[in-house]
Amino acid sequence: MTVHGTFVSGPLATRDAALFTDLYQITMAASYLREGMNGLATFSLFARKLPEERSFLAAAGLEDVLNYLRDFRVTRPAIRYLASLGRFDAEFLDFLGGLRFTGEVRAVPEGTVVFKDEPLLEVTAPIIEAQIVETAVLNLIHFQTLLTSKAARSVLAARGRPVVEFGLRRTHGIDAGMKAARCAFIAGAPMSSNVLAGLFYGIPPTGTMAHSYVSAFPHEIDAFRAFARAFPAHTILLIDTYDTVAAAGKAVEVAKEMEARGHRLAGVRLDSGDIVALSKEVRRVLDRAGLGYVKIFVSGGLDEDSMDRFLAAGAPIDAFGVGTRMDVSADAPYLDMAYKLVEYEGRRVLKTSAGKATWTGRKQVYRFLGRDGRFVGDRIALKEERFPRGEAEFLLRTVMEGGRLLAPHPPLTAVRDYCAAQIAALPEEVRRLRKAAPYPVAYSDRLLLLQRSLEAEVEATEVAPAGRRAGRAAPEISAKRLPTRGAPMANRRKTLQPPRSVKAGRPPEELVAPPRVRRRQKTVHVAMRKGTTLLETGHGPRVVRGAKSPKVKKR
Repeated sequence: MTVHGTFVSGPLATRDAALFTDLYQITMAASYLREGMNGLATFSLFARKLPEERSFLAAAGLEDVLNYLRDFRVTRPAIRYLASLGRFDAEFLDFLGGLRFTGEVRAVPEGTVVFKDEPLLEVTAPIIEAQIVETAVLNLIHFQTLLTSKAARSVLAARGRPVVEFGLRRTHGIDAGMKAARCAFIAGAPMSSNVLAGLFYGIPPTGTMAHSYVSAFPHEIDAFRAFARAFPAHTILLIDTYDTVAAAGKAVEVAKEMEARGHRLAGVRLDSGDIVALSKEVRRVLDRAGLGYVKIFVSGGLDEDSMDRFLAAGAPIDAFGVGTRMDVSADAPYLDMAYKLVEYEGRRVLKTSAGKATWTGRKQVYRFLGRDGRFVGDRIALKEERFPRGEAEFLLRTVMEGGRLLAPHPPLTAVRDYCAAQIAALPEEVRRLRKAAPYPVAYSDRLLLLQRSLEAEVEATEVAPAGRRAGRAAPEISAKRLPTRGAPMANRRKTLQPPRSVKAGRPPEELVAPPRVRRRQKTVHVAMRKGTTLLETGHGPRVVRGAKSPKVKKR
């Protein structure tokens, strides 16, 4: 039985998990309560940009987020600790004692391919609830999306060969080790060395032997024979402790002895040296002995780049063991991911900070498919927008209401299958490991117009008055950080087809319009504060004070 306030993830239970947050989340919550502010707020979680050499992300961590929110409680020990800090009054501490998450979560399914600016999830709840869970929600989504996206690259590099997750000894703690195995499985790695992940997640465990095992015996062949006697149906021999080619000859001898007993040597493992040259030589040794069935398994500091390089050089590798560099995402150890307020009590809000500007409003992401079933491009729109023509799928769907799950979590195998289908549906040039083509993501006209009008309002009400008080002229607002038009979709002439639903986890379908290239001129009325007008120019919106008409010519 789970104790109130405990968050369970795999085998790990975190007591007083409500305090798994940054202090400023709690101080903001206390201030909100003091000011009588606890209206409905929507926070959007997204990646501001993708790391270099990442053309897509694979979303993960949603199951943990929903479990955390469902079981959110502030326990008495947690409240006593907060009281000991001397920062919070009795009214706020009493309020925390009854706090539960009662909100709504809309999210993309785990395994969904996502891109820059696209929400992975949106939380709508009373602002104190939505604010105080920010740290945990962002932590759980960020880490698992990071690792799943990295592991997906190794699976792509393997070109259909099995990838075994091998990195438990060097992951950043127990929780990271468990999540690394789960994320690699979602990305397509069929097995893991992590035995506990087998118990809790159902991931098949696998393993061979270490160099210490080989060197513990008087002779290398003694170690090989002992292991073959112990595990005749699962024998993979590690052959690089001393000399790889010489050990391959000993492996042949052991394989022949196993054949005489009615068994077969499953494989040999190379963990060091010139992998391309050694794997070719070992393959020749095995084949000359009539052991073409014996597989060559390679490990040792691998990542997607080395795997791709080995195969491009013709190395006869049958499977890979990938560990440290995959499980810590060595080349990109973090994502520029954020959880930002986009609406409060029906009022759309945004940030205009340089380099950290946010898109306003609750959103939906529409994904268009080509005739061949491949993804053509995405459009980020406001949640309430509906497009009557054409067909596409929408990605964000409601998974929690009133703090309750709307459906059981899908099996991990279904998440894996869905992720594989998502990656397979990407254009081939987007899946490339290096110099991948950018995937087209557009922004709806209504979202763009609303964004610019709000930026203009912020300029008029927050920036310009401060400038006047400081005795300087207010600068013109520029929207260069925003696209003036949605990014072009690929292959617009292709007929867009209904999304196929044969794969597990396919999001629901909705009719939407195909992306348009040309737009007719029309006048759009924008609600502005009195005395300001938003004019469209070639360089983005500009505020004109004292103008009489709020009409905008939109090209």
